[in-house]
Amino acid sequence: MSVATIYVSRDSTAISLGADEVAAAITAEAARIGLDIKLVRNSSRGMFWLEPLVEVATDAGRIGYGPVQPEDVASLFAAGLTHGGRHPLSLDLVEEIPYIKNQERLTFARAGITDPVSLADYRAHDGYKGLQNALAMEPAAIIAAVTDSGLRGRGGAAFPAGIKWKTVAGAEGAQKYIVCNGDEGDSGTFADRMVCEGDPFVLIEGMTIAGVAVGATRGYIYLRCEYPYGERALNEAIKAAYAANWLGANIQGSGKHFDLEVRMGAGAYICGEETSLLESLEGKRGMVRFKPPLPAIKGLFGCPTVINNVITLASVPIILDKGAEHYKNFGVGRSRGTLPVQLAGNIKHGGLVEKAFGVSLRDLLYTFGGGALSGRPIRTVQVGGPLGAYIPDSQFDLPLDYEAYAKVNNMVGHGGITVFDDTVDMAEQARFSMEFCATESCGKCTPCRIGSTRGMEVIDRLVAGDQPVKQEALLRDLCDTMLAGSLCALGGMAPFPVLSALNHFPEDFQKSSQQQTPRVRVTS
Repeated sequence: MSVATIYVSRDSTAISLGADEVAAAITAEAARIGLDIKLVRNSSRGMFWLEPLVEVATDAGRIGYGPVQPEDVASLFAAGLTHGGRHPLSLDLVEEIPYIKNQERLTFARAGITDPVSLADYRAHDGYKGLQNALAMEPAAIIAAVTDSGLRGRGGAAFPAGIKWKTVAGAEGAQKYIVCNGDEGDSGTFADRMVCEGDPFVLIEGMTIAGVAVGATRGYIYLRCEYPYGERALNEAIKAAYAANWLGANIQGSGKHFDLEVRMGAGAYICGEETSLLESLEGKRGMVRFKPPLPAIKGLFGCPTVINNVITLASVPIILDKGAEHYKNFGVGRSRGTLPVQLAGNIKHGGLVEKAFGVSLRDLLYTFGGGALSGRPIRTVQVGGPLGAYIPDSQFDLPLDYEAYAKVNNMVGHGGITVFDDTVDMAEQARFSMEFCATESCGKCTPCRIGSTRGMEVIDRLVAGDQPVKQEALLRDLCDTMLAGSLCALGGMAPFPVLSALNHFPEDFQKSSQQQTPRVRVTS
């Protein structure tokens, strides 16, 4: 009799919902009834409302059950779990669930499928094919492939990755570095975490390719301290990569050398800004640097440095494996490839959706997300984290791409989408944006440090009905100053949510609205 393979996610979201307890219950029940099984702790599919998700391998494909709790395990076995038997929690073939089937998974091709820290599993699912190709190419050809693919930074700035790499490759320096920005601090975002926890080898491979391309021999993954499971998975994968000669000296006999390690940040939001990150990585207080010089010329320890975020670097292996044209065939306009969108907040089906650029918010919110969890109408969404604009229903049909959003003063950012229903108080949300900026400011520039505090005060007076015309004019003027005069994007973008709330939902800033139906403040 063949041994049944059962999968339970080790993703931190699944763990927080009881995945470890479910895995232990499965092991205990199998032992109790004398059944031999193989339990694999895989990554998450990104369907968080179904976690803990249990899958079993069958001849027809993987059959899913969820959300499963420990008390469900005995009945699952009784129903024939090991061969995909019917049960009230049955989801049938996981790959046929519309949420998964209707995605275009390139970066997250292995999500939910592999054991994250098994190098053999990674290689069995096209892992390291991109690096193998890169090792046989000239560095300039690698950079050309990344450039031709149209890959842009997925951390928010959307700067073309190939141009950044070419700059570092051409810069003079005895030592060059690859730095991965894993300080994923935006509310409602978790794509970087899912890569670090669920497919760490793809990040390692992408960074190694970057090192080969630009002549860098050392890399650092700067990871936020709130991601202990990601740190553990990355370090296990790095150890395995060294043991198999995918890291270190003379990689696979190529003569190329690349060393890699993980460094943990201390939780400062400002360290998501690249120059603050470099200061922190060097052991200093995380404060924004003046530019120029750019990090590509004078970055970590004063050396030429490529800084890309997790998703950018994790997208590189498939480009070198399948080719630039394959990746470029996804997307619209200058926004090529796919974007891992993260649905959070007041949403029925929260999770990760990887789609080609061009998909609409309405499609994401209703076809994938299933509408608001509360069952009420969705009033607005914030795209791009706490510095993103609040987008009204009238703009839900815009194609998700960098240029289309920029035309209406929105931003795609890191792809996080936080959903609010019609009970949200937008004046409260605007004030929260200024409060967030004041709390997280590094304090180096006046527009951010002082402007955000004054912003809270002006909003308070505006909502209180204290000379509202004067206060609105003052608030808009203050936002203009922060937009134009801040040293980095924290102060420079904090006005986006404030102005969008003021422009699209002016009624919430009127004193009379505070005397009507109370609204609920949602901040995440």
